[in-house]
Amino acid sequence: MKVHFILYVKDQEQSKKFYSAVLNQEPTLHVPGMTEFELSDGCVLGLMPELGIKRLLGEHLPDPSLGRGIPRAELYLRVDNPIVYHERAIKMGAKELSGLETRDWGDIAAYSIDQDGHVIAFAKTL
Repeated sequence: MKVHFILYVKDQEQSKKFYSAVLNQEPTLHVPGMTEFELSDGCVLGLMPELGIKRLLGEHLPDPSLGRGIPRAELYLRVDNPIVYHERAIKMGAKELSGLETRDWGDIAAYSIDQDGHVIAFAKTL
């Protein structure tokens, strides 16, 4: 099974630049309406413009832009060096929520929030 996590974003191009820099990789797909990053075998992060999902699902979906700035998802990524990823996110405009700390569940993790209100955690198991 291949899993796609899709974040709704205000500005696809801006979000593509942000996640390219933070993840230190280019997208595997970048076309009008969708950008994708291969996070691992079987796991893809997608970025879809809010207007695109609104056109796709129409009136059945509340307008995603009305929730902008309100945390709508958390992207929890286990990486080899979480502080490097966290610092890149801050440099690219994310706001720090919590610095790198040991967490109760056995990880060290740092939290930030991107321009669309998605919480990003970069973590490593101790």
